[in-house]
Amino acid sequence: MLVFLLLVGGPLRAQNRVVDKQMHHLRAGEEREWDFFRTEPKKQLTLRFNAQENTSELTLSLRQKDVKLAWNVYLNGVDLGKLDADENARIRYLSIPPHTLKTGENTLLIAYTKPFGKTDRVPDDMLVGEITLLDRPLKQMMQEATLTVTITERETNRLIPARITIVDDQNNLQPVAVVPDPQLAVRTGCVYTGNGKASFRLPEGTYRLYATRGFEYGVDSFSVAVKAGQTVSRNFVISREVPTKGWVASDTHIHTFTYSRHGDATVAERLLTLAGEGIELPIFTDHNILVDVRPTVRAMGMDTVFTPVMGNEFTTEVGHFNVFPVADNSVVPDHHVKDWKSASRNLANSGRVIILNHARDVHYNFRPFGPERHVSVAGLDLEGWTLPAQAMEVLNSSSQQKDIGQLYRDWFGVLNRGHWLTPVGSSDSHDVMQYLVGQGRTYIKCRDDKPGRIDVNDAVDQFLAGKVMVSFGLMPEITVNKTYGPGDVVPAAGEVTVAVRVLGPSWSKADRVSLYANGQKIREVRITQTGKKGVKWEGSWTIPATKQDMYLVAIAEGPDQMLPFWPIPKPYSRTSSEWHPQLIGSSGVVWIDADGDGMKTSAYAYAKRVIDNTNGDNQKLFRQLGEFDQAVSTQAASILNEQNRLVDAGLLESLKKAPSPVKTGFQEFIDSWKVSEMARKNR
Repeated sequence: MLVFLLLVGGPLRAQNRVVDKQMHHLRAGEEREWDFFRTEPKKQLTLRFNAQENTSELTLSLRQKDVKLAWNVYLNGVDLGKLDADENARIRYLSIPPHTLKTGENTLLIAYTKPFGKTDRVPDDMLVGEITLLDRPLKQMMQEATLTVTITERETNRLIPARITIVDDQNNLQPVAVVPDPQLAVRTGCVYTGNGKASFRLPEGTYRLYATRGFEYGVDSFSVAVKAGQTVSRNFVISREVPTKGWVASDTHIHTFTYSRHGDATVAERLLTLAGEGIELPIFTDHNILVDVRPTVRAMGMDTVFTPVMGNEFTTEVGHFNVFPVADNSVVPDHHVKDWKSASRNLANSGRVIILNHARDVHYNFRPFGPERHVSVAGLDLEGWTLPAQAMEVLNSSSQQKDIGQLYRDWFGVLNRGHWLTPVGSSDSHDVMQYLVGQGRTYIKCRDDKPGRIDVNDAVDQFLAGKVMVSFGLMPEITVNKTYGPGDVVPAAGEVTVAVRVLGPSWSKADRVSLYANGQKIREVRITQTGKKGVKWEGSWTIPATKQDMYLVAIAEGPDQMLPFWPIPKPYSRTSSEWHPQLIGSSGVVWIDADGDGMKTSAYAYAKRVIDNTNGDNQKLFRQLGEFDQAVSTQAASILNEQNRLVDAGLLESLKKAPSPVKTGFQEFIDSWKVSEMARKNR
């Protein structure tokens, strides 16, 4: 391809010259990564253009999107550097050393570089283009204009920690430069401030800036056109919109580059990001190491902003588990285990809370809830292992699933099996900007009036009791009979009234809310109105009396608003090229003690009782199962399968005459069992 350099006007200087106006689809690997890439990809991009030799440093500007792997940029064989390994749309600047350009034809090459001796996570579909030669050195260009901003909380008129997102006129994250400041954490398109003040520099041009502070706050923004030598000062004002009084915002899964050695956030930067996202109870969980950040918190003056908790991501070949709170002077548990029994033994003297992390991700060729070892619909572990956890992540914002409801269904299956797990939302962030800390989060019911002095023991008690809500842009608050919330047991009382409020900031949108009983959707409302500030929808349902215990969970969902300040990451363990990003949030479990025995009786317990009581009488079995919901029938099918009775011709014949919920429950298990059988054969 021969490209003649063009003079361009508008926001670009007269001597800036366009190498290529187009965006190009490149691919590392053979398989399509994502369905929204429809064009035929190239393996590399080669551009040839005429120019004059440069006797001084110049700058190459380009736009990139969806870059995951190492793509190098070469000019006439000189390696200018790599594209940023980041999915977010962004501008990338690269310095061109003197005498790199030559008079006559020049060649620009962008190509994937496979790491020596390693296997990359191919495929990688990405876009790159809109390439321009800028007529001045990179350092000079990054000092051209200055923006000085403050962020004020409307309700208190005080400066507050926040994040500023900077994009160009096409919503690409814009690189900025700052004088080193201990109260700032800076990446392309992002400035976190710990004290509500920031000053940064950038090239002349037109930009849009956003100020945010996580889920509970609204957004303020402005557009600005700046010239070289100009300084612009602005004040952002943001409001606390989401009513979360009595609930503490926690991220139970956070990392630092300092100790985990991947990602890019130092400890100091992590503290700034936590403050800027409004996390009040952060759990520090670097891999197989104990990190006490309290001295740094005090030194940075953040001991009134949040209460840090020392934890550990117990990282093993049989899954990752977050453990907290870990006492001072504790010993790091041995992570060299081969099964969950050994993991449980080694964690016996660690923190009170053990969370199963990202149960659908593959690490060390092991996937805790993969179909090759787990039947999701029945919560059945095919190896016979007992899960060493009291909680599980149903939402990990850095480790999305193709189906955002999959981990919820996994959780429902385990609950129906009789294992009580607290649901958890987390970020698993290792970075300043690429994966936002606190994007996925858990709200714990406890005092929140003094964020720097949260009672950790009380928070842990409430967490283990299930008094939580999960948020990823939305959060449904559930109340039963005007009294009972997540973690509570409702005494037998006939029919119950379930009230739900879907909470969220003005910048998020909800389009549906659903109520689940024992993992089955029993109510759903489409949300078409915008609702008032902080509350997207509120309403109630009356649930008829049953003889069977059940747990209720509300789940709210909404579309991705494609906001530059709240990008949704793509799946980490990709299983399909299909991907539909969305928002989600859930309540914790409210238990209905319908049979009045004062116990939480699971679907599995009911199923086992029916099977034991019917003594092989198939007609009686299905008649009695018909008195329960579908979840009990699914568990019954699982038990009968373990007893080798699910292949019995007489049982299958009787099943044809069973009530519809019974047949559906059995078929649900049979279908899942077949998926697991196939996965086990192919592993």
